[in-house]
Amino acid sequence: MHTVKKLLLATPRGFCAGVTRAVKAVLDTLQIFGAPVYVKHEIVHNKHVVEDLESKGIITIESLGEAPEGAVVVFSAHGSIPEHYREAQKRHIRLIDATCPLVTKVHLEVGRFLKEGYKIVYIGHRGHIEGLGVLGEATSESIPLVETTEDVSKLEIGNPEKLVYLTQTTLSIDDTAVVIKALKKKYPQIIAPPLSDICFATTNRQEAVKALAKASDLVLVLGSKNSSNSTRLMETARMEGTEAYLIDDVTEIDSLWLEQKETVGVSAGASAPEKLVQGVVEYFKSQGVIAKDFIVGSESIQFAEPLELMQLKREQK
Repeated sequence: MHTVKKLLLATPRGFCAGVTRAVKAVLDTLQIFGAPVYVKHEIVHNKHVVEDLESKGIITIESLGEAPEGAVVVFSAHGSIPEHYREAQKRHIRLIDATCPLVTKVHLEVGRFLKEGYKIVYIGHRGHIEGLGVLGEATSESIPLVETTEDVSKLEIGNPEKLVYLTQTTLSIDDTAVVIKALKKKYPQIIAPPLSDICFATTNRQEAVKALAKASDLVLVLGSKNSSNSTRLMETARMEGTEAYLIDDVTEIDSLWLEQKETVGVSAGASAPEKLVQGVVEYFKSQGVIAKDFIVGSESIQFAEPLELMQLKREQK
């Protein structure tokens, strides 16, 4: 029998501006062209979002070769390597680029720093789609990827005079700070990007979860297992010493977690829709638990839609 009395709902939580833009871009593309619309890689890393779009006529692919010549293809929010843009052009694909503008910023930084003669070190998770896209910007130049302080200690890049670090946008603020400290110790000349590469939404959600974890006996984070920023939220809560779990939806709540817990905190990764949070709220409300907002900050940033969609809509008028 659980002892939960209070449910705290973290704000900000859930969809960030980049995810909102990407999902809307897919829906708008579908409205303009009709099904099928192909999406290269999951548009965002959330099982429910992807399944919902696929039920509407979206086909998720991992390589452009899976789409017929001349097809309509949306590039996911995580960014793509330059080769994919060239391939799309060559195969007469109607391309809608839904890359998050904050990811595009890092892509552009790679080009600019290489042009200025810098050696780049990239902090990110090995094999993550966002990092693969960024590293693909350096065609002839190898950019080392570091994930931990151990990776930093193994770095062998000589002692370049011009050195800069760039990062994946969805990293843990605290973990990244430790890696940056190790880089600065080993390479005192290393510089930071002009503005932090870790996105504002990632930062805001982690700050909210830190405060939430301090006020809760258990933290539940809505998000899919392959979502980097959602996983970081669960880890952030655990770093505060609070029990925390990453769940795709309400069906994954284990009643054993709730034993001897009075206050449960709830947040959601930047790719998790609000309806999943409300599913958890309903579950607890049905058992007499009171839900309260736990407001740590607010967000008002919105991104303009992809240029290709703007042009298409203008042509339709």
